[in-house]
Amino acid sequence: MADADTADRIWARDAALLRDTVREAGALALSLFRTELKNWTKGASSPVSEADIAVNDLVERRLRAATPKYGWLSEESVDDDSRLGKELVWIVDPIDGTRAYLAGREDWCVSVALVAGSAPVLAAVFAPASDEFFFAVRGQGTTRNEGPVSAAAGTGLDFSRMAGPKPLVQRLSASPDEITLHPRIGSLALRLCRVADGSLDAAFAGGQSRDWDLAAANLIVQEANGRMTALSGDAIEFNRREVVHGVLVAAGHDRHARIVEHFRNRPLP
Repeated sequence: MADADTADRIWARDAALLRDTVREAGALALSLFRTELKNWTKGASSPVSEADIAVNDLVERRLRAATPKYGWLSEESVDDDSRLGKELVWIVDPIDGTRAYLAGREDWCVSVALVAGSAPVLAAVFAPASDEFFFAVRGQGTTRNEGPVSAAAGTGLDFSRMAGPKPLVQRLSASPDEITLHPRIGSLALRLCRVADGSLDAAFAGGQSRDWDLAAANLIVQEANGRMTALSGDAIEFNRREVVHGVLVAAGHDRHARIVEHFRNRPLP
């Protein structure tokens, strides 16, 4: 019993640590929002700003000081293969939706998950500009600003309630040229959380997303009675050597099953 009690205390501690850290990180990001920031391009086309780095540094200080034995994977940190041998790993996107952030739009967030093995067990996504805090604990459901949320039920395909790359979503329609999608959401994590709270019926990621874009949103969707998988229906695995993922879909259980079956019968080229 003592071991179980100890485990419960650790999970409660980590959940509280995650909440507090992500709220503090969101406050820092918001304090720098719509100010003059140095920014540059990483890789082929990925924007980075000094706000991304400042938020990353804050999250890393808070989480790694409190949990020194856990692994670490962040968009804005050099990857360290030692994470692959860790049972528990923090996966962090300090500002998901940097383009939106730099453009002064509100559709960006701080996204952090704790992954055990290959699956997230704690998740927080905070969009401070719109004051939305999503939180999930494996087996305990998802909340948005402390209230429970749930993915939309049903199997219907209302394209105005779907978000993602239009050429991909068009493949669900018999009249693809006639569909109108939900306006683009700059943060992929936030796009997926809109499925968890029922604002969207389905959301897609068009490929080349990374663990840090997805890990927190994955648990938030799953704990909100939704499913988020590869387009094949296969589960998403995190904290692998390769952190890039292919095409993904998130939706309520029945709608997700319909979409996966559609693409199973009509696979992408």
